[in-house]
Amino acid sequence: MNEQQIIETENRYLANVFSKKPVVLTSGKGALLWDLNGKEYVDCSSSYGVAALGHCHPKIVKAIKTQAEQLINCHGTYYNNKRAEFIEKLINITPPGLNKAFLSNSGAESVECAIKLARKVTSKTEIIALMGSYHGKTMGALSATWDKKYRDPFGPLIPDIKHVAPDNPDKIREAITDKTAAILIEPIRGEGGIRVPPDGYLQKVQEICAKHGVLLIFDEVQTGFGRTGKLFGCQNWNVIPDIMCLAKPFAGGLPIGITVAKESHMSMFKTGEHSTTFSGSPIVCAAGCAAIDVLIEEKLANKAALNGKYFKTQLEVLAAKHKIVKEIRGLGLMLGMELRYEVYGILLKALKRGVLLVDAGRTVVRLLPPLIITKPQIDYVITILDAVLEEEENERTNSSGTVSN
Repeated sequence: MNEQQIIETENRYLANVFSKKPVVLTSGKGALLWDLNGKEYVDCSSSYGVAALGHCHPKIVKAIKTQAEQLINCHGTYYNNKRAEFIEKLINITPPGLNKAFLSNSGAESVECAIKLARKVTSKTEIIALMGSYHGKTMGALSATWDKKYRDPFGPLIPDIKHVAPDNPDKIREAITDKTAAILIEPIRGEGGIRVPPDGYLQKVQEICAKHGVLLIFDEVQTGFGRTGKLFGCQNWNVIPDIMCLAKPFAGGLPIGITVAKESHMSMFKTGEHSTTFSGSPIVCAAGCAAIDVLIEEKLANKAALNGKYFKTQLEVLAAKHKIVKEIRGLGLMLGMELRYEVYGILLKALKRGVLLVDAGRTVVRLLPPLIITKPQIDYVITILDAVLEEEENERTNSSGTVSN
């Protein structure tokens, strides 16, 4: 099929639930992607954070090929060597005390498990989440997600889930009742605009949880796997939750969700109370073993910290140059550029010039490049953004006579 046929076929037969961009991607290597016509792109989206190791990392490819010739699927009813290897590697890198896990297929599933587990452990029902949070679109995760555009069409949602203002521990303290099971927080709010919490906030929330006998759940679906410059986002503040939700890059690009918790908590699940057919399939676990090996051996968290600092500094140079830019924020290679206007046009302009970006709300450009991105590639992205921002400013000046401060 040619490009137009591919686009028409997807539009005809797939549910219209994605904001499609006019490009057909067919191959990738490292931080680069190519479309059907051979055009090259620097990927600063990583498929919304999945491709942290880049595309088609040779160790991931080899692991998948090898395992595919041995055993692809093995239900959790049976033991499996590759699953055991993966879970051991995982627990060896998780924060101390988080030593028992449930494997699923997505970030939303990992959150669903965490909500059920919190209710099971505490025998309470209430979950407190934050305004501006995003936790997924399955019913439990959706109930904890803040944005009404996701929630309103599907009510009534799961009861006893409420939202409080972020970055203010007093709001959490005031919201806790004798029904509260857990506080659910993203260490850095991703879709909510790449919002980094103020110093001391997460520590105070942990203290409040301990005082009131409430579990602390961190949704690290986007902040885990080295993206923020630490193996896990919570390590930037030396806070360890009771339950942690992981997903996206942990299987090198294959679907995975992970809920990891203290053994005393996870062991509260009885046989049959929570399961999924594809939990810990050998081929996903083989890719996961290779992914963790690459993460550690290539010191990608350190690279994310160093290259993220460089990337952020270059973005701040652009912010000083272009009035359309309001603020730069983020940690490691989880960065946001807030504009004074909606960013969709910026995304399309960058796409035409060979850079893939995503949004984080209507006015924030989200940058989630592979952790293996190089400085020359970062410089190229900055050059494109500079040109795109200038073009956007010129268009707005020509249409209105001024660019607002």
